[in-house]
Amino acid sequence: MGLLKYEMPRWLSGMLAVADAGGNPLCSALPRVQAPLRVHSRAQMSIADGHTLFTSESVTEGHPDKLCDAIADAVLDDVLSRDPESRVAVEVAATTGLVFVLGEMTTETYCDVQAVVRNTVREIGYNDSRLGFDWETCGAIVAIKEQSPDIALGVDRAKEAREGREPDELGAGDQGMMFGYATDETPELMPMPIQLAHEVARRLAEARKSGDLPFLRPDGKSQITVEYDEAGRPHRVHTVLVSTQHDPEVDPVELANAVEERVIRDAIPADLLDEETRFLVNPTGRFVIGGPMGDSGLSGRKIIVDTYGGMARHGGGSFSGKDPTKVDRSGAYMARYVAKNLVAAGLARRCELQLAYAIGVAHPLAINLETFGTGVLADARLAEIVEEVFDLRPGSIISALDLRRPIYRPTAAYGHFGRNDLDLPWERIDRVDAIRNAAGAAPAGASA
Repeated sequence: MGLLKYEMPRWLSGMLAVADAGGNPLCSALPRVQAPLRVHSRAQMSIADGHTLFTSESVTEGHPDKLCDAIADAVLDDVLSRDPESRVAVEVAATTGLVFVLGEMTTETYCDVQAVVRNTVREIGYNDSRLGFDWETCGAIVAIKEQSPDIALGVDRAKEAREGREPDELGAGDQGMMFGYATDETPELMPMPIQLAHEVARRLAEARKSGDLPFLRPDGKSQITVEYDEAGRPHRVHTVLVSTQHDPEVDPVELANAVEERVIRDAIPADLLDEETRFLVNPTGRFVIGGPMGDSGLSGRKIIVDTYGGMARHGGGSFSGKDPTKVDRSGAYMARYVAKNLVAAGLARRCELQLAYAIGVAHPLAINLETFGTGVLADARLAEIVEEVFDLRPGSIISALDLRRPIYRPTAAYGHFGRNDLDLPWERIDRVDAIRNAAGAAPAGASA
């Protein structure tokens, strides 16, 4: 183990130097530390030298924040299903027995927000008043107004169109920066910790809804710590943490055993688990009160769960409740699409792409690409290839990914990326040959 040299804080050193009226130092009972302090870490003691740990979390669809994300995206889908040109920016909050839906919307159709709220709450599983929150009795307060005409001015016609350079071009709906990421450490080209955390959280909800584990309730969380080897490759699962809401009568030991055997081991490949893998299930011992009764919920508060589990940087913008003219959403989707296709093309093992936009301007202000030393070409050259192959203007992103459709409600839980269970356009790897051609490499699958 390494040694941590102790440095006395300036304020404490000053106290020891101060004497009382009789010349005796104040705090004289405090010993001066001469030897360095040895640092002990249970987590570090259980991994090999040169190995590192990385942790990501996910939450179930019944988590109060995810309930709010689901409602926000259900409202968006409802409107887009009848008016694809709608502009929507909806936020949702929830507490015991009450849901707030607020924001801006410009559309040619009508949305029965009350009905959307109740249907979404019911689908997630809040269907019993004993949960402290249920679809039949919860209230819904709606405060939605029209989108600001000042914002619409820049989105409807970008600065490039207003200056006559690019007619009929959409502008970005806001300023900001978005990140996309991909890595070859999983088949989904996602970081392993967040991918496994999603699998465990999804399996937790499946076990509840199917009746396999009937004592489970909707709220729940998962957290996975993966051990990486000296080369930065996943080696094993170090720790699995699950906190799940449950009926009050269930025995804690029975619950823990059932979750380990029928949730965790079903969701995580056996070759990643070993005798030293640590399993923690409901470490507080009890989780009966949950959902909006246990904690208030708010949309857009699980942005790391929604993306890469902290493995990549994040621009700060949330997704749910926003139509695709908001580059917080469409720009992040496009950045993932680009990064995933670059990795799938074999030009890097890891890739992070940053895009930056100005409100009312079509072209991105800046593009930054980093491969962390895994690229087969210089990062600057890969950034040039991105600009050659992909059109990163908001209108082109919406068109290329066909984003004016009601496809968003299923993304509200278990991540927006790495979703093999959904046919999401930004998860397709259909630009690999174009990327390889631009790089001067043979198309994928071509013979040597």
